[in-house]
Amino acid sequence: MPQVITVDVAKCMGCHSCEVACAVAHGASPTLYEAIQQEQPPEPRMAIVAIGEAAVPLHCQHCEDPPCASVCPQHAIQRPDPDGPVILDEELCVGCGSCVIACPFGMIRMSADGETALKCDMCIDRQQAGQPPACVEACPTGALELVEDAELTAEIQQRTLEAMETALKEEYQQAATR
Repeated sequence: MPQVITVDVAKCMGCHSCEVACAVAHGASPTLYEAIQQEQPPEPRMAIVAIGEAAVPLHCQHCEDPPCASVCPQHAIQRPDPDGPVILDEELCVGCGSCVIACPFGMIRMSADGETALKCDMCIDRQQAGQPPACVEACPTGALELVEDAELTAEIQQRTLEAMETALKEEYQQAATR
């Protein structure tokens, strides 16, 4: 059964712990201390975006029919398991950026050196080892959760939509008074 990372926007305080954990989980060094000393520090595969006063953690949506995979000339982006995440094989990536343009959510970006694309893989290696994604584990407020797709209820979806709507209204009101 497919799993998804849910976000409770009302709980996110924008601390960026999830981004740091994501970067370390995808880096060559297992600890933050070692990771920041690398010649090229590791980079996160997700991002915190400010919408008004709210901080919103954004991840790859692991689309059912991913446009990023369709445009990749090297077939570096695939979904090996129909119930699993969409994975980018950085070894196959030639850094053309087609996937960046094709992603409807803007969640794929190029690495700092421009040599490869970066995208969330839901920490598939960690999950196979029985651990949650690094971002979920690192979140101090529990704003991020890994749930079975079937567990998503109208209540969770409605709560997220309401929080985002409130944040957008506040941002609009602040912009109108400037």
